[in-house]
Order: sequence, then structure tokens, then C-alpha cells
Amino acid sequence: MSIQELYELYLGYPHVQTDSRKVKPGELFFALKGDRFNGNAFAARALADGAAYAIVDEAAYATEDRCILVDDALSTLQQLAHHHRLQLDIPVVGVTGSNGKTTTKELLVAVLSRRYKTYATEGNLNNHIGVPLTLLKIRPDAGMAIIEMGANHIGEIAAYCRIANPDYGLITNCGKAHLEGFGSMEGVRKAKGELYDHLRAFDGTIFRNADLDYLKDMAKGIEKQITYGTANAQIIGKATGDGALLQVTLLTSQLETQIQTQLVGAYNLPNVLAAVAVGHHFDVPVEDIKAALETYLPSNSRSQWLEKGDNKIILDAYNANPSSMKLAVENLAALPGDNKWLLLGAMKEMGQESAAEHQALADLIGAHGFRNVILTGPEFAETQHTYLWFADSAQARDYLQLHPIHQALVLIKGSRGSRMELVLEAF
Repeated sequence: MSIQELYELYLGYPHVQTDSRKVKPGELFFALKGDRFNGNAFAARALADGAAYAIVDEAAYATEDRCILVDDALSTLQQLAHHHRLQLDIPVVGVTGSNGKTTTKELLVAVLSRRYKTYATEGNLNNHIGVPLTLLKIRPDAGMAIIEMGANHIGEIAAYCRIANPDYGLITNCGKAHLEGFGSMEGVRKAKGELYDHLRAFDGTIFRNADLDYLKDMAKGIEKQITYGTANAQIIGKATGDGALLQVTLLTSQLETQIQTQLVGAYNLPNVLAAVAVGHHFDVPVEDIKAALETYLPSNSRSQWLEKGDNKIILDAYNANPSSMKLAVENLAALPGDNKWLLLGAMKEMGQESAAEHQALADLIGAHGFRNVILTGPEFAETQHTYLWFADSAQARDYLQLHPIHQALVLIKGSRGSRMELVLEAF
């Protein structure tokens, strides 16, 4: 079956599922494979549960007429998504970066939804499966689409661009993330820069943080650039106020206003300014931009401000790398108050740099004079420090339940694999 023929089938059954346990009547089930599973083995179950058709890539499982046999189910899913993208006459914005890409994506959705029916990546489903699934969820009523692109090795963003064909792009930053796969900071910039490479080749438009000189270098040759930052940009804003929650003052002519966000930390300023720049470019009125950004509530352990008992908590435990850890620690150090606690989980996927980066983090904590610190994870086991250490977050939680914290300002942060949200149970 050709992609065009499969697309005609998709138009009749425009809901795609890759998890047989979640199949609903009338969906197309794609039998994907992983290291520990083979979706082909569940094709019959998916059909029995109401799937209209099952796309399989092993002949042994093509047991009835409603099974469509292809060479590779994943590749077919991606090709189908690309074909669907080519039928969409809407702006598609690709978003990537080492830190803040999911928060930025969510802020873009909040702003653009004030004027357009906006489809976007759900959660952080930003990989080789999530990108095509996001595209295939876009319906004819769409006015905009935001596609988040994650990566942990070179060539990944380029592959997603071939599927999604974005005509706009935004790189939040290039930091020390996934060094195990990228190898170096040069590798990080090369990988993230694949979004710029695509837009350069296809005369696309980028939204660029003018405060990051390396993005200017990476963007050479791209004619259509819209800049944002704290100075020397088309959209200029500053972090103002002295509270934990970020307040932004826009200084650009005809956009002058103050925005009181629900996001923790000045490190979210570029994410907010990116949303302002994108919204302004697509003619969202400034009053709608302001309202959208002021009412957006972070979730899923990203820059959340919580009050538990007599404690105030910054929960930023969805992800962590040296760049984001540094910003979070420095932000806590700058906030007023004497009783501050750091509850930090290890940073994952650091490769050969892991020991040095965890030591650098411990040194940074010491330089800021923090006394109340709990570190978790084997990556901190060999680090030179004088703080409490536990093998995992569950042990840290158990300790805190026996030794509760009171009247403190607490930062909880770590990589997803560190599961630092568990320590919330102690509050």
C-alpha cells in the first residue's frame, strides 16, 4: 500500500494509536517495536478492541484483511505524518534547545491560542514517535502548530525537520545536556543547529535570543530573523521585582507593559520573551499576550511554586543538566530569606563529564554558602562535599519524614531519572 493510499485510509480514520492498551474504536493501530516489546504481537488484540486497521511489519502477524503489512511500521508512521504535514497550509513552528523548550512551547501555545486554533506537542512527546503522532493529530480547523523537538544525538533534529517541515524555528539555548550522546558542547550546538540548517535551506524564519551570541553565529545566512532579549533586539524585556515569581517589564515601543507570571525564576525570562516575540509576529494583541502569560500555570514539575504547610517550594524536578542546575541554584541564592534548602537529584546522561559536572555543582553550592543541602543519586557518591547524601530520592524522602523541614524556601530539582518529586511526600 502506498503512502497516498494509506493517507486516504487515515482521512477516514484520523486517529492513530501505538499503544494497544489504549486503542479506541475506529483508530489506526501502528505496531511499533522497541528493545523490550513488539507491537506486532498485539495487533490482533488491537483489532479485537475496535481498531479499524492494524499496520504491521511482520508477515506472521498479518492474520486478517484489516492488517496492513508494510516494510517498517515506524518509518511508515513518519512518512504518513510527513504527507499529512504537506497538506497543511498553516505556520508550523519547530522548538528545540537544551533547557526550557517544553516551557517555551507551552507559553507559545498559551499566547497563540488567544487568536488561533493551535495544535502542539503534548507533554514532552518530542521524539521519533511523538513528532509524527503530534502532526497526525492536527485537524482541518488548525491555525497554528508547534512541534517540540528533543534530541540526544546528532542527526535527530534534522530527521524531525524532514518529517515536520517547519517554516519557523526557535532554539531556546545550547547547554550541557545529553553530553553522553552529543560528546561535547560543539556537538550540542551542531545538533540543535540542525533546526537552523533546515530553515536556512528552505528560506524559513527564526526567533532568536539576542542575548546569546553563539545563536547569532549559528544563524548566519538566515535572512528572516526576529530577535528578543534584554537589549539590542526587536522585542526587549527585563526581569523586574524581587519576588520568587518572575515579573517581566516589556520595553519595546507599543508593547510597553508589565507581566506578572506564575513561573519561578529570572531564568524563565527568555522563555517569556520568546512567547511575546512569536505572539507579536503573528498579530496577537499585546493585551492578549499579557493575559495569556499571566494566567499560564506551570505543571508537571516544571518551575512550579508550591506551598506545603509552612514551607515554600520551587519544584523543578522534570529535568536537569549543568546549565539548568546552575541557573536554579543561583536563582535560589538571590531570593530573600535565611532558611533555604537544596534538595538535588543527580544529572543523567552526562557521559564522561558526569564526575566533573557533579563536582562543579557541589562546588557551586559551596560558593553560595548553602548549608542545608541534600544530594541524591550514585553520581554524587564520589563527589567531595560535606552535605547529606542518599542513594536515591526515596531514601531522602524517608529521612525528611523523620526530620521535617519547617518555614523554609526549598528548591527540589533533578533529572527525570532521579524522581525528585518523591521528596514532596515528606512535606
